[in-house]
Amino acid sequence: MANTSINSISLKAMVDKASNQIIFVESDNDFIDVIFSFLTIPMGKIIRLTPNQSIRLGVGCLNNVYASVKNMDLKHFRTEACKDMLLSPRSAAESQCKNLKVKIYNDEATQYFMCSLNIANCKFSYCKDLNCDSCGVKINMEKNLLVTPDGGVFVKGLSRLIITDDLQVIPPLTAASLPLLTKLGVMDVNTMEEVTINVGVDEVLNLLMRSLASKTPLTESLLKNKPRRKFCNEYQGINTEPQMVKDKTNLEGTISVKLIVSKSKKMVCYAEAGEDFVNLLLSFLTIPLGFIVKHMGNRSLQGCIDQLYKSVQDLDDQYMMSSYHKEMLLTPKLVPGFCYENHLLGTEEATYYYAGSTGFLSTDRVLLATQTALAPKSISPFAPSAFGRQESAQTSIRPIAFRDPKANHHQHKNAQVQGFLEGPAMFTVTDDLNIRPVSLIYGLSLLNELKVPLTDIYVQTVQVHEEEALRLLVAAFLGDSALTITFIRESEQDKRLNQEQ
Repeated sequence: MANTSINSISLKAMVDKASNQIIFVESDNDFIDVIFSFLTIPMGKIIRLTPNQSIRLGVGCLNNVYASVKNMDLKHFRTEACKDMLLSPRSAAESQCKNLKVKIYNDEATQYFMCSLNIANCKFSYCKDLNCDSCGVKINMEKNLLVTPDGGVFVKGLSRLIITDDLQVIPPLTAASLPLLTKLGVMDVNTMEEVTINVGVDEVLNLLMRSLASKTPLTESLLKNKPRRKFCNEYQGINTEPQMVKDKTNLEGTISVKLIVSKSKKMVCYAEAGEDFVNLLLSFLTIPLGFIVKHMGNRSLQGCIDQLYKSVQDLDDQYMMSSYHKEMLLTPKLVPGFCYENHLLGTEEATYYYAGSTGFLSTDRVLLATQTALAPKSISPFAPSAFGRQESAQTSIRPIAFRDPKANHHQHKNAQVQGFLEGPAMFTVTDDLNIRPVSLIYGLSLLNELKVPLTDIYVQTVQVHEEEALRLLVAAFLGDSALTITFIRESEQDKRLNQEQ
């Protein structure tokens, strides 16, 4: 399977002639890597890459959070970099995705920078010209991430797999595919025809969009068929209880929020909250898609991105580049700087390693050690260590600290950054997560728009812990009544438990 052009892949698809629907696509690692990479993309980047498509994306009301950041005055942010980080969040899988055959955000800068002293406790950043906290020198020496030299991404180069219309990825073995074909109602091979399809950036973006909102994304994006179902972001009794992976009794970092609730409609009209709650909402834009799907558990989705996630889980390790790469898809981490102190979602930042003898930078320590050992000693002007002796390939590799661009010049260098917004500040947050600076006039206009009289409202104070934060993330991804679903309406699971009791 050869590329027909730069940033393009040629695919062979089996199509049902009667319905003009893709039954499956057979592909080597090129196309598999592209669709697996969807799980590593932060939500803010997905929304930014598909302008004017948010309503059809199946991202609930996260598009409103994104629009709120765009419209928010820069004075509300700790630093200018904070707004940029939210509008174009970076992925910890950047170095791997540089090898994708179709790059959907190839034009974006992914450079990193270090200070020129290069001593053991110096830091790196993706923002240029910040002062290093350790030595005070400007961080302006560019360092690109180490890329796998053989062009691999997530799946081994010789792997060949099939992808169904709903993004199940399985080996192309007859024993594995027969049950699938039977399930799809394909009984006669004469009803199928082979079709060659060229897949470029537009097709991949369309596939990403439809994977979040359709059960037949391959057909709709690659055969240019019209959607077979209406897209809907309305909450329809979907269980939004998150799949918890941590101790629910952890009560650290509690956030207090005041909800303005309609008695008759049993809905949150809006919330009044401090910058700590809004920081949580803004952080949703930095969360990789795979993290959300992981916490969805077995919940029903409009689209089939959960099928893709499950395919990675079930795929035999023999097809993957390594267990590290599989973990990168199933538990994607954030680029340093996107977490902050008391971040309730339980996300983790990726660890970056630096090889002082070669100047290589990577999140993959095994790859870094291998390439450092193979590299000529003269490749880096920094081969001698800060202490004047030659470093070995192994001893030169170390975790490297990060200079947080959220930290402003008023902040002590060792102080923990609390979030993206300057505080103290208060905000009005609508049920569908539109965010504005607090305003009584705006609040009254919302009540008027909802046709809720003042006599019908009451104020309810809620506490947000990790469980509520994850539930809110899931609700924001699924529907457009995130606050109501999270804090007022019982989930279907809660109802069943109460009935059983």
